Amino acid sequence: MKRLLALALLATAAPLCAPAPVAAQEQVLNLQDADIRVFIQDVARATGRTFIVDPRVQGKVTVASQEPLSRAELLDVLMSTLRANGLVAVPTGSGAYRIAPEEGAAQQPATLGASAGYGFATQVFRLRNLDAASAAETLKPLVGRQGAIIPSTRGNMLVVADYADNLRRIRGLLAQIDEDRATTQTVTLRSSSAREIAAVLNDLLKPPGADPQARNGVVSIVVVESSNSLILRGDAEAVRPLLGVVADLDRRAETAGDVRVVTLQHANAEQLVPVLQQLVGQPVTAAAPQAAATARRPPTSQPAADAAPAPAPTAGAARANIARYPGTNAIVIAADPDTQRMLAEVIRQLDVRRQQVLVEAIVVEVSDDAARRLGVQFALAGVNGSAVPFASTGYANAQPNLGAILGAAAGEQNLPKDSALLAQLRATAAQSLLGTNGLILGGGGQSGDVLFGFVINAVKTDGQSNLLSTPSIMTLDNQPATILVGQEVPVTTGEVLGDSNTNPFRTTARQNVGVQLEVTPQINAGGTITLALRQEVSSIAGGLTTTVGDLVLDKREIETTVNVDDGQIVVLGGLLDQNDRDTTERTPVLGDVPVLGNLFKATSRRRTRTNLMVFIRPRIVRSAAEARAVTGPRYDYIAAQQAIRNPARQSELEALVREYLRAEPPSAAPAQPGAQPTAKP
Repeated sequence: MKRLLALALLATAAPLCAPAPVAAQEQVLNLQDADIRVFIQDVARATGRTFIVDPRVQGKVTVASQEPLSRAELLDVLMSTLRANGLVAVPTGSGAYRIAPEEGAAQQPATLGASAGYGFATQVFRLRNLDAASAAETLKPLVGRQGAIIPSTRGNMLVVADYADNLRRIRGLLAQIDEDRATTQTVTLRSSSAREIAAVLNDLLKPPGADPQARNGVVSIVVVESSNSLILRGDAEAVRPLLGVVADLDRRAETAGDVRVVTLQHANAEQLVPVLQQLVGQPVTAAAPQAAATARRPPTSQPAADAAPAPAPTAGAARANIARYPGTNAIVIAADPDTQRMLAEVIRQLDVRRQQVLVEAIVVEVSDDAARRLGVQFALAGVNGSAVPFASTGYANAQPNLGAILGAAAGEQNLPKDSALLAQLRATAAQSLLGTNGLILGGGGQSGDVLFGFVINAVKTDGQSNLLSTPSIMTLDNQPATILVGQEVPVTTGEVLGDSNTNPFRTTARQNVGVQLEVTPQINAGGTITLALRQEVSSIAGGLTTTVGDLVLDKREIETTVNVDDGQIVVLGGLLDQNDRDTTERTPVLGDVPVLGNLFKATSRRRTRTNLMVFIRPRIVRSAAEARAVTGPRYDYIAAQQAIRNPARQSELEALVREYLRAEPPSAAPAQPGAQPTAKP
């Protein structure tokens, strides 16, 4: 290796890492295959700079100069030599340089900024007009192989790590392109709606095939509702032709006529027309065809002789006639352009898609019914002129009725076989026997001239019921809805038999029995839902008595108004009913005798307890995607239930949807045959 440093700088240079005392010395370089680490050491002595050399820095360099070099020029040569050999000098906070291979240089710690003008550094560029993301895409090809450029949307900044000279070039480019060349123009419309014109311009500026919902990036268009104006901001060459388009559209709207038809997308024209009529002072009328005919008549024409005079316009509103056309759910407006524009803006704000509410309810009723009855009846009578008197006991809560049986037995012996009275006695005895349950023990006979008989009835019943009902219904916001799952039961309301049972008739009414839910939801601004609802659970308890056929209906009803958060479960109310009834019927005096008194009385005890709870969960359905999200799980539940019944066959519901509706089922995943159903949401 040959090394030559011209001039006497090596003899007078300061030690390593110390600044040189000589200010303006020059030298000529002539290195042939010199060790790069030695070259770095010599430059450090000559320039007074401090270099921290990474152990991975190795290699040979050849550098030659024809003219003497100053210290600054010598430092530039070193930086260029390092860069040519895949090395980088990264400035540190103390003014020194850290020399290392350039791989991963952007991730190494470095001084923020490149004020020294040498080596590898990181700099932050704050943009005033350009978007950081688009500027990063534009400048990315100009960054070195080991550099990095990162956009920061927060603050609209660019973070660039690269060689100092490249950072200077990027800074110069940004200074040229980050300039605000946009112009701003304000256009006040006279006959057109600013919002409609803005929509037309946005569609005009979108390239063919672009997303209809995407915004154009060429010109910014802002609508000012208060003055019916447009603010256009963008490049002057792009804004200038739009001004002509706006002026032409506004001029055409002025000569388009005084009648305008607005087709509604979501609102109901019948409900919206009275609101608009009140705004312009027109009397609210329900005669849509007549109002429509009036609206179609030009304002300059003379009214017919039999036509009612037009209403006087209110302050601030010109004469206007508003009607609806039910065929297309449209509103016809006959008015001057200013009134048309005002009404069109009102329609735009009211004609929005209404949110829906899915109301789900769980009705749980648990009831217990326990009864116990014990009764003893006996009869005693004398025959053949015996002095033994007739004696008998009978109680309402003891079956069968011993008196009815004895009457039928006596009739069999004393009345003709075809007697009507005997037939009635037989029917009464049979009905008494058929109405009994539990244990029946009886007997009788004759002892001399005395007839006797007795009946013992003992019964104990226990009943439990568990009712689970899950009615659910979806309805629009502020729209009442009703769901009923049950039957229509005939209830007698009147009966006339007439004299001698001539021309008898009976009137009945149908009454709903089952589970019924009536609800009107209102979505509030805070996300809560106000529910005005009525929940009814009714059932048939049976007949009023064994002889009277009128029905007894069990009915539980809750009618209330509550506030519920979206998707939350709330309990509406609970009904706990416990009824204990003890009945004792006995013969006076004899029934009070201990032990033996049980033969002269009948006892019954009945306990009924009912526990009813109603839970409600409303859910707001804002979009079609949310509607599918609540429909899919319920469809899967029903399909899985059908698959359990017959695993070898596809769900009948799924087949019906595909064959009849020609559509795919709304489920998230197809139900597998034999799969267990998931819990209903």
